[in-house]
Amino acid sequence: MFQYFKPSKRLGAALLSFLLGGFVLNFIMQAASLNMDFGSVFAWISQYCWLYISGSLFFFFILLVFAAVIPNMYSGALIAFLVCSILALANYKKLGTTGEPLFPWDLMQIKNAKEMSKITKGMISPIAVVAVIVLIAALIYLICKLPKIKVQLPLRLTLVVVSIMMIAGFIQMVGGQHVLATSMKYQSIPWNQKVNYSQNGFVYAFTGNLNQNLMDKPDGYSEEAIAEIAQKYSGLPDTPSGKAPAEQPNIMYLMDEAFFDPTRMPTYTFSQDPLQFIHRVQNTTPSGFMLSPEFGGNTANIEFEALTGLSMYFLKDGSIPYQQRIVKMPSLPSIVSILKEKGYEAKALHPFDDTFYNRNRVYPILGFDQFTSEKDMQNADRFTPNGYISDMFAVQEAVSELKKADKPTFLHLVTMQNHFPFTKGLNGENTITVGGVKQEYKDELETYVHDTKLTDDALAYLSKEIKNIKRPTIVVFWGDHLPALSEGIYTQTGWNDNPRLKHETKLLYMANFDIGKQSVGTLSPAFIGPTVFQLSGQNMPPYYRLLEKVKSEIPGLNKQVLIGSSGVISGLNPEQQELVNDYRMVEYDLLEGKQYSVNLLFNS
Repeated sequence: MFQYFKPSKRLGAALLSFLLGGFVLNFIMQAASLNMDFGSVFAWISQYCWLYISGSLFFFFILLVFAAVIPNMYSGALIAFLVCSILALANYKKLGTTGEPLFPWDLMQIKNAKEMSKITKGMISPIAVVAVIVLIAALIYLICKLPKIKVQLPLRLTLVVVSIMMIAGFIQMVGGQHVLATSMKYQSIPWNQKVNYSQNGFVYAFTGNLNQNLMDKPDGYSEEAIAEIAQKYSGLPDTPSGKAPAEQPNIMYLMDEAFFDPTRMPTYTFSQDPLQFIHRVQNTTPSGFMLSPEFGGNTANIEFEALTGLSMYFLKDGSIPYQQRIVKMPSLPSIVSILKEKGYEAKALHPFDDTFYNRNRVYPILGFDQFTSEKDMQNADRFTPNGYISDMFAVQEAVSELKKADKPTFLHLVTMQNHFPFTKGLNGENTITVGGVKQEYKDELETYVHDTKLTDDALAYLSKEIKNIKRPTIVVFWGDHLPALSEGIYTQTGWNDNPRLKHETKLLYMANFDIGKQSVGTLSPAFIGPTVFQLSGQNMPPYYRLLEKVKSEIPGLNKQVLIGSSGVISGLNPEQQELVNDYRMVEYDLLEGKQYSVNLLFNS
């Protein structure tokens, strides 16, 4: 029996190399979280040495379990090392692009690897690609040259069991914030994930996020508390600002990928106005700005706010509700379900992969009857074979759906044309010259500006076509977030120091009936739904009256900047805090609680 567990020099050398590899891997992971500043990594190790040591041991057991499972022990460990190094690179690039680290739920996008490779094309430099190829070649060389270690099955099984137990124990220790973890200076910081990763290290922060709830339970949460809130807001007057049309109007959401008004950026000059239509009509119809909860990415979070009226403001930093929570729910009230109670048909249209952000599973939960995605658009127009489906084609599809509808329809369109990368020629030759921009960014910025002109053309087409739709129709257009342009483009304008400007995108309401022309100011996407109801003369359920009340006091509810009725505010007064507390309570009830609100706040 004991002969199977007899130690050997080769096995000892392998285990020692795996241990060293764990320390090296943890160093690489932390360097990725600290912008590859090795000095900062050494400073972190000196301050949090036990987090570094224990995290390195975690990676040791990761390498060991791979080594024990794959016949050639060195092959397994090297494969694991490569996979973890790729995660470090993904963390580094995501931090550099969106300002957020890599989260466990980001790995759910692996199933969309083909689409992700298209989206991220251009984000990884040729040098990085060459470095990865060299690394893979070196690993293959090492696998061929390193000695083959013969390990009997009983010993392999023992190594696997011990490794899995240690990995599971580590996850339990971190997730439960065990005294052992806190004694090593681990402190979960879910409200600021960038600090969470830089302070605790990648392995602790990533592991701590594995079982992270979207939000913590508010003090006083109960069925009685929700009933009191429902009674308070049910009693508010329901006074639409617009006159209701003769029949229920179609409502169309047009959330445009990475769209904002580039002419707002100082320093730069343009050979022509890229947004001629928008600038011409913005004072003749309700318009303003949408205050995005994101920058450079996470489109699903803006969509989440706009469809549900729930706010990212209350959720833990880095949350993606579609992937973390909603996909597991049987249903969730939204503008979709509210309108369906009024007799509407609900359709979603997205010219990209239907599984991205789990939309194919989330949309039915929100109440959509139909989802048309890229796979249903076989003859879709693209400016180039490698480009995304154009905004013009997507809008034409939406108009076609509205024209053939025989009942009031809610149509939600999420476009893709303006998605990163901003590769010159991807959407045809650039038509606008930008002055004042550094030469290294000129092609990138001119490509993006050209893309916004194409969107402006599509919006002009839509404005004309809705006039030919017999049923009253109202359209809400907004950009989901600012584009992931090179940081130098924003730095040159001074926008990096202005959180409001880095989160404001264009918001425009259009209709084929009179909805007025008043400015809507700057709104969080959660308040788009109630505004549509007001402008189109629709009765609002108590939930929308709550949102309308919050909007009247804090129209811009964002973690980076708060906007009150007269501009940016530094904090909340007691009345505003009470409103926010009520809002938070309802949001917790719907996402994490017992959903008492469903029967109390969603009946008109």
